[in-house]
Amino acid sequence: MTKQTVLAAEDPRQILVRKAARALARAGLVNAYGHCSLRIDDDSFLVCRPGPMGQIEEGESGTIVPINGPLPEGVLGEVRVHQQIYRRRPDVNAICRVLPPKLMALSAMGLVPQVRHGFGAFFFPEPPLWDDPSLLRDDDRAARVSEKLGSASAVVMRGNGAVTVAEDLMRAVTLAFYLEDAAAVELAVLAAGRERSSPTLTEDQALRRATWAGFAAERMWDYLTYEDPESTD
Repeated sequence: MTKQTVLAAEDPRQILVRKAARALARAGLVNAYGHCSLRIDDDSFLVCRPGPMGQIEEGESGTIVPINGPLPEGVLGEVRVHQQIYRRRPDVNAICRVLPPKLMALSAMGLVPQVRHGFGAFFFPEPPLWDDPSLLRDDDRAARVSEKLGSASAVVMRGNGAVTVAEDLMRAVTLAFYLEDAAAVELAVLAAGRERSSPTLTEDQALRRATWAGFAAERMWDYLTYEDPESTD
């Protein structure tokens, strides 16, 4: 970051990050832990304030973090993974670090959702699995998780939640919801003993189904932020 960036609490980007944080909490995709961020420019991003995301209040500011450089004081250690992803993925403008319970259960078995339905299509052929339950509180692990993500829209971490990425925060939040839904479907298939006989989507089916047309992300965003204290509708 070549110069210090300051965003007032009423800046639309601050409001967007607060709303996204509360939306993830409302959907049960985070608990006392988790965080989300929004790219500001080539050098910096805005991350929500540390603490339970559902308890972030109006007027609370997040922190501007350099993409290259040490984390500012008070920023959670796992925000390193945001830095590493923004460095490697110029197409990514938003990141959600989430801990969805059904995905946690599935990943604890070393499994990821298979592409069996529409929401799962966004992760074809399957989300990559980071097979290490350790916290991401050092640059080396954060870098390796970013490398495991590659060009995918999500990476699942064994027994440790997931990270979703997108070109905007609305889609990153939506993908977090989709990933948990895909995990729920996978657990249901496993519970029914139908794993081998249950079909998955072909590449062509997944490509046609994984579309943002029809205001897909906008409708999910409206659903997840309904009656948010900072909604303007």
